[in-house]
Amino acid sequence: MSGECDLIVIGSGPAGEKGAAQAAYFGKRVVVVEKEPQPGGAAVHTGTLPSKTLRETALFLSGHRQREMYGVSVALDPSLAVPRLLGRKEAVRADEVARIRWNLERHGVELVHGTARVIDPHTVDVGGRRLRGEVILIATGSLPFRPEHIPFDDPAIDDSDSILTIDRLPASLLVMGAGVIGCEYASMFAALGVAVTLVEPRGELLGFLDADMSEALRRALVAMGVDVRLDEAAQAVRRDGERIVTRLASGRELTSERLLFAAGRQGATAGLGLEELGVEIDRRRFVVVDDEFRTRVPSIRAAGDVVGFPALASTSMEQARVAVCRAFGFAYKHEVSDLLPYGIYTIPEVSAVGRSEEDARRDGIEVVVGRSPYSLNTRGKICGDQDGMVKLVFERAGRRLVGAHVIGDRATELVHIGQAVIALGGTVDTLIEMVFNHPTLAECYKYAAYDALGRWGEPTSRRSS
Repeated sequence: MSGECDLIVIGSGPAGEKGAAQAAYFGKRVVVVEKEPQPGGAAVHTGTLPSKTLRETALFLSGHRQREMYGVSVALDPSLAVPRLLGRKEAVRADEVARIRWNLERHGVELVHGTARVIDPHTVDVGGRRLRGEVILIATGSLPFRPEHIPFDDPAIDDSDSILTIDRLPASLLVMGAGVIGCEYASMFAALGVAVTLVEPRGELLGFLDADMSEALRRALVAMGVDVRLDEAAQAVRRDGERIVTRLASGRELTSERLLFAAGRQGATAGLGLEELGVEIDRRRFVVVDDEFRTRVPSIRAAGDVVGFPALASTSMEQARVAVCRAFGFAYKHEVSDLLPYGIYTIPEVSAVGRSEEDARRDGIEVVVGRSPYSLNTRGKICGDQDGMVKLVFERAGRRLVGAHVIGDRATELVHIGQAVIALGGTVDTLIEMVFNHPTLAECYKYAAYDALGRWGEPTSRRSS
């Protein structure tokens, strides 16, 4: 392919790959520029895929599920745990890299390796090679935020990327920041027998969740042995001999063998030359875009983690598809659905879609809530998950489902039942009338609906026995 093309994509993570494939599908000439040796971005190499692979491997190696179900004591050899964790991660990563290369090749997308710099609204320089395109899509993702007061030069202090390179399990780990990444790593290391302390300046875990889900996750982490410190801000970190000492705003000091700083990310936009062209970049280095993912330079669009919240692989893919379709006027995807599911791969999993009970009430919507615990579900008993729960939020007046929240085994899969019902305008009666396989965790939807009917004051004949 020559230097002339229709679309230049900078970055080959979820947004870059899917945006490129979308344009190529409709016959556009596309070049993807990737600075790393392999495509995939942070999602494949340092983020989504590695952390979720490590989670599943940790559950297997630690015998966590077996202990819960059968009371089996599983001895984990720390010297073997990390090599096996990293070995599995590398195998999955290699498979995903191969898939991405295959996908780009089958769409006729050229993959160019090198560091990109945008030199005008239609031109990208890659190591002296000039690429010109009608549209440029910035899909460079994000990097861990590294505040100056954290001494990252200490080999025992990690961010969410470097934690994946550890060569052995520490005896203790302090996780600073109880966002999604912090909670996921805290639960994973706790499952492997590490003494974990989780420090969070806010008064709750993952405040965007329904309050019942947030509290259930806190209880689950505590039950795993995690020392959860809410309303505690870290002020300073220092080394003292073989230990890392963290001083809290309260004056307390906590010691640990390692520290993971997991309090936010920033846009990977340094060196791209965007600001010189008039593209607006915010204080966390994220690209500012409108609802069509246009920057202030009309020919330059941006999508994925590089534009900030919600920074999920699933939404990044959709944002890039919409950005490309808008840019070229395709009569296809014109907007990203506002019904976005959240998947949090803690132990246990948490997932949500639609409104929380608190959000609905805050917006003046009178709601009826139904809950169904895994402990009363046959499949829940079989798989040994006694703490899981499905919570449904219904609009009282119209009976429509407006929110679905799940914690427990397979939560990130189960949430899509609620997503489909909400998207199609389904009601509490929809779930009552549905027939679910038995035994399944999905049956919790029916019994959560029955629970809600009871709170509506429905006749006894309509309630489950």
